[in-house]
Amino acid sequence: MGLGLFAIADVRPLTAGPQRPVVVASKSDTEGALIGNLIALVFEGLGLTVVRKFGLGPTLIVRSALLSGEIDLYPEYTGNGAFFSGTETDPVWKTGEGGYARIRDLDGERGLVWLKPAPANNTWLIAVRGSVAREYGLVSMTDFAGAVRRGLITLAASTEFVESPAALPSFEAAYGFTMPRNRIISLPGGDTAVTARAAAEGISGVDAGMVYGTDGALAALDLTVMTDPKAAQIVYEVAPVIRADTLARYPQIREALARVFARLDADTLRRLNARITVEGETAEAVARAYLAEIGVPR
Repeated sequence: MGLGLFAIADVRPLTAGPQRPVVVASKSDTEGALIGNLIALVFEGLGLTVVRKFGLGPTLIVRSALLSGEIDLYPEYTGNGAFFSGTETDPVWKTGEGGYARIRDLDGERGLVWLKPAPANNTWLIAVRGSVAREYGLVSMTDFAGAVRRGLITLAASTEFVESPAALPSFEAAYGFTMPRNRIISLPGGDTAVTARAAAEGISGVDAGMVYGTDGALAALDLTVMTDPKAAQIVYEVAPVIRADTLARYPQIREALARVFARLDADTLRRLNARITVEGETAEAVARAYLAEIGVPR
């Protein structure tokens, strides 16, 4: 079915002769490298010359490079619009459609275009070791809150997750619990591979760990991700963000990327991320194989 979908696409080169390269960047994380490679390979399939600047740095550095014109596009998350605009408490960011529309409009004034996002929410979540979740029937954050009140949970999380009003405090407010600070192992970095493994293996008595919705480790470890029925967390859907002048030069970019991003749901991203973080494949190899799988020229 995937081959049929893409067989009718117009994949002729966008231009003939010499052209200015398109600079594709990503942040310094696994999923950023994966999606950056997907974008770059799709562009090359369209006949574009691509310069890769993957692993350019954290969010603010990569965004500054986009705004200054040092790069042409990179994958960004809709929810980060809350932090770009200083409106973290605005409920608009708690839905995918609302957050996308808000940052699309705000960045449109800055000469940036948000293309179609992937239908996958890579937000902060909490995962509980499978054996603990099954023993106590923990499925949602409502269940998790009850387990915390009973003193059953020790949590591994980053300092940012513990302290940011949009993270653990948002969960606590929505579900009516307080995570005792003596039952939190707080880590200075945000590496969810560490917190997920601590939860899965019970390291230092940990039962639960901070994770992201599309973490590759979730596909390999016996963890139960707590659902968030009250939508306590900001929605983070990844989308290509491109300079408007670049898109004007190569308008076919919009549809070419939309066809790929439409298929990047949470299960797919977890599977692809796991091939990198768990199985040790390179981001480029995984991206090439996935595009071949869905029938996209590259």
